[in-house]
Amino acid sequence: MSQSDRFFQPQNSKDAMRQIEKLFNQYKDAPLTSELIAYHRSLVSRLQTDILAAAKQEHVPERIAANRSMIDIMNRWLTIRLSGQPYNGKMKSFKFVAENSNPKFKRRVLKTKGTSNHRSARH
Repeated sequence: MSQSDRFFQPQNSKDAMRQIEKLFNQYKDAPLTSELIAYHRSLVSRLQTDILAAAKQEHVPERIAANRSMIDIMNRWLTIRLSGQPYNGKMKSFKFVAENSNPKFKRRVLKTKGTSNHRSARH
């Protein structure tokens, strides 16, 4: 396994932004440590330099706006978490989505006689 195989090689700026979004959603609820803050700041700086330059080079204005949106979300996350409050949300499609914004549906599954493959549900 060579050195280049170990690291993620994005094809374009959107690919890189998706990867950072995925990483951010993985650690957003983790306890704050100095290593996590340093890692977070390195991701933000990567967004501000390399990926923003690549987005400008690709001439896609929506991607440049999404990049700036991601930077704002990630900076806001750091200030909220440093103040000791939980971060109630995640990043989806390069935008902030609150955890309580999607409706929750309660379902009661009825156990009927017969095979368990076809259970009826009362919504």
